[in-house]
Amino acid sequence: MDDGGGLWNVVDVEATCWDGQPPPGAVSEIIEIGLTVVDLGSGERVGRHRVLVRPERSSVSGFCTELTGLTQAEVDTGLGFAEACRLLAAEHRSGARPWASWGDYDRHQFTRQCAATRTEYPFGRLHTNAKAVFTEAHGLRKRPGMARALEIAGLPLEGRHHRGEDDAWNIAALVLGLSARGAWPSGAPLGGRPATG
Repeated sequence: MDDGGGLWNVVDVEATCWDGQPPPGAVSEIIEIGLTVVDLGSGERVGRHRVLVRPERSSVSGFCTELTGLTQAEVDTGLGFAEACRLLAAEHRSGARPWASWGDYDRHQFTRQCAATRTEYPFGRLHTNAKAVFTEAHGLRKRPGMARALEIAGLPLEGRHHRGEDDAWNIAALVLGLSARGAWPSGAPLGGRPATG
């Protein structure tokens, strides 16, 4: 069973972005979903996945390529957004398995895009904001970005920052570190109130 003490999906998305305002008519859309499965019981990352998503109402800017390394040609080979959401549910049990992201951006991006495209939201109610948990567990006054959190935790940044697959892998390492400290909540409602202590 995938309960709160077992397998979690750690998710990080990249989306179309611009240096400034988006072009007329364009909206920010998910172009990559990184997903790492963590087993809190064994303290290991047990799955690493990447789903490319083809944008329909925007294109990949030069700024976005510089930030993420993703090109328009690459994401053109991806799945449609609705198909990607169905894949998350079918192959990664996203509706049943608890999930975490670094901050609430990823959850909000999915919520917005699902509403805009009339796509069924692929996740269940159990979401934890790993950034909030990390901030409280380390007694920080300001919530750090992922790269800074890795420094604080004494962990290496593996791969390329702002690449969804790599960021999910790195966030998963932070989640496992919090779990090892006894600071990761075993279960929390949507939005995830951080555990104390």
